[in-house]
Amino acid sequence: MLKTNETAGPTGAAPSASPGRILAASFVGTAIEFFDFYIYATATALVIGPVFFPAGAPGVQQLSAFATFAIAFIARPFGAALFGHFGDRVGRKATLVASLLIMGLSTVLIGCLPTYATAGWWAPAALCILRCGQGIGFGGEWGGAALLAVENAPPGKRAWYGIFPQLGAPVGFILANLGFLCLSFGLSPESFQAWGWRLPFLASAALVGVGLYVRLKLTETPAFKAALTETKPERVPFATMLTQHGGAVLIGTFAMVAVYAVFYLSTVFALGYGTGTLGYTRPTFLLFECIAVCFMALGTVISGAAADRFGRKPVLLSGMAAVFALGFLMGPMLGNAAAAGTWPPVLSFLCLSLLAMGWVFGPMGAVLPELFPTRVRYTGASVTYNLAGILGASGAPYIVQELASYGGIGFVGFYLAAAAVLSFVAVLAMRESAYD
Repeated sequence: MLKTNETAGPTGAAPSASPGRILAASFVGTAIEFFDFYIYATATALVIGPVFFPAGAPGVQQLSAFATFAIAFIARPFGAALFGHFGDRVGRKATLVASLLIMGLSTVLIGCLPTYATAGWWAPAALCILRCGQGIGFGGEWGGAALLAVENAPPGKRAWYGIFPQLGAPVGFILANLGFLCLSFGLSPESFQAWGWRLPFLASAALVGVGLYVRLKLTETPAFKAALTETKPERVPFATMLTQHGGAVLIGTFAMVAVYAVFYLSTVFALGYGTGTLGYTRPTFLLFECIAVCFMALGTVISGAAADRFGRKPVLLSGMAAVFALGFLMGPMLGNAAAAGTWPPVLSFLCLSLLAMGWVFGPMGAVLPELFPTRVRYTGASVTYNLAGILGASGAPYIVQELASYGGIGFVGFYLAAAAVLSFVAVLAMRESAYD
C-alpha cells in the first residue's frame, strides 16, 4: 500500500491566503450549495408532487416528484465536466464563483414558478429545467471546494482540511430542515402548500450573496500555480482523465455509492416514509432529522482526523461495514418498532445512519482529489463525485419507494446493504494517495 504523500502541493508551497479564509470559503460555499439542494430534497418529500403534478393513482404524484429529484443528479456529471474543464485550465477561483451563481439563480427561480393548477404542464417542464440548472451548478461546486481546501493543506493535514467542504453538508441540511420546521410550526398545511414552501428557495438569494463575497477574495491554490509553471494545461482535461485515469474514476465512483445511498435513504426517503406511512407529523420528523444530522457532522470531524493518522482505507472500510449492518437494522428499527408506536428506535436509526454517513463522507474530501494529478484533478474529482450521485442517489428514493411498496421497509434495508458491499469492494481496490 502506497504511503500518502502529505505535501501542500507539487512544490510544497505555502498557502496563498490565510488558512481561516481558505477553510471559510470552502465551507461557506458548500453549505450554501447543500442548503439549496436539500431544500429541494425536503420539498420533494413534502410538497413538490401535489404542487407541480396532477392527481392520479395513489403514489403517482410522489413518484413524479422523485423523478424530478433525479434530474439534477443526472445533470451533475455534465456540470462537473464543464466546470472541471475550466477549473483545470483557467483556475479554481473563477469556476467556484460561476457554479455558486448558477446554483443560486436556479434555486431562487424554482421559488417563483407557477403551479400545475395555474400553468398546466408548463410548470413541471420549467421545474425540470431549473432542476437541471441546480445539478449543473452543483456539479462544479464540490470538486472546486475540496481542491481549495486540500491543495492549500499543510503536510499531514490534507484529510483534516478536506472535511471543511464536507461539513457544508450537515450545516446546509440543518438550515434547510430548520427552515421547513419553522414554516411547519408557523403556517397551516394549506398555507404551506399554497406559498410557504417557496420561502426557503427565495431566501437562497441572500445566502448566495454571502458566498460570493467570501469567494471573490480568494487567490489560486499553490498546487495549481505550480502546475502552470511546469507544463501547459491539458487541452481537454476530460479526455485525459478518461484515457489515463479511467480506473481511478471507476474506483472513486463506486466507493462513493454507499455514501449517497445511506444519506438519501436516511433523509429524503425516511422523511416521506415517516410522515406518510408511519404517521409522524412533519415537525416531529424534521426535528428527528435535525438531531440526527448533528451525528453526521460528528462522524465527519472524527473520521477526517482519523484518516490523517491511520490512513484513508481503514477508516473507509470500517464505515462501509457499519453501513452494511445498518441495512439489516432498518426493518426492525425504522419499521417494526415504529409500527408499535415507539419513537426511540426511529430516532436511533436516523442518528446511527447519519453518523455512519459522516464517517465515510469525511475522508472523501481528500480521497477523491488524491486519486488524480493536479492537471486533471478538478475534472477527475468532480466527475467521480457526481457519477456516484447518479448510482447512489438519483434513483434511490424512486427505487426504494417501489421496494417499500412491494416488500416493506426490510427490502429497502437490503438495498442499502448491497450499496455498502459495492463500495467496500471499491475501497479494497483503492490505493492510498500517490499524487501531491
